[in-house]
Amino acid sequence: MSVHVLSAVFVNCSLQKRSGDSHTQILLDACGDLMAGQGVAVDHLHLLDHQIPPGIYPDMRAHGWDRDDWPDLIWPRIRDADILVIGTPLWLGEESSVCRVLIERLYAMSGQLNDKGQSIFYGKTGGCVVTGNEDGIKHAAMTLGFALNHLGYTIPPQADCGWIGEAGPGPSFGDRAEDGSRAGFDNDFTRRNSTIMCWNLIHLARLLKAGIPAEGNDRTAFKAGERFGFRLPGDA
Repeated sequence: MSVHVLSAVFVNCSLQKRSGDSHTQILLDACGDLMAGQGVAVDHLHLLDHQIPPGIYPDMRAHGWDRDDWPDLIWPRIRDADILVIGTPLWLGEESSVCRVLIERLYAMSGQLNDKGQSIFYGKTGGCVVTGNEDGIKHAAMTLGFALNHLGYTIPPQADCGWIGEAGPGPSFGDRAEDGSRAGFDNDFTRRNSTIMCWNLIHLARLLKAGIPAEGNDRTAFKAGERFGFRLPGDA
């Protein structure tokens, strides 16, 4: 059986101004390397390397902004990927403000449809990587998982992973200790969940490569209520 070539885009929503070894990027790199080892074409994107204004329109230049890298530089990379992994640090138990901008701009594209009349995000899988030294991994994963699913992404089992250190100030993921060790690198919980997330994203993306059947889920299906089994009292 032939295996379809998959592509994945990893989006780092760190508040760090420029791309590099942010704590979130270290874990994203490990996940990307695992997928690349399975033949997935991996693309890493650091959101703050670009100017992407907040908003819920496909091109914010039409709404008062002088520059918007989203429609021409960012959106095509996300649109064309089979797998989306969002990476975010935690701040006060929540995903970063940059991450919220990403969700807003993804939402802005939700009016676009694929060639079956479904959401443009149908047939794609999504997951998230969360890092920090405070509680909130599962809360952020819940928020991001729902947002992606609502837009049309398919979320596989165990589609999140992350690492948090001890409560209070302390090292972040990948920081070096005096003995040369790296914080979090020996954490079985992080290693296990990262591995499972990556593999489940791959497995499900392969199953969905041919797309989701377009019966009852295109944007006009509700108008054919009798055919698809949904009728309201009084419908003709």
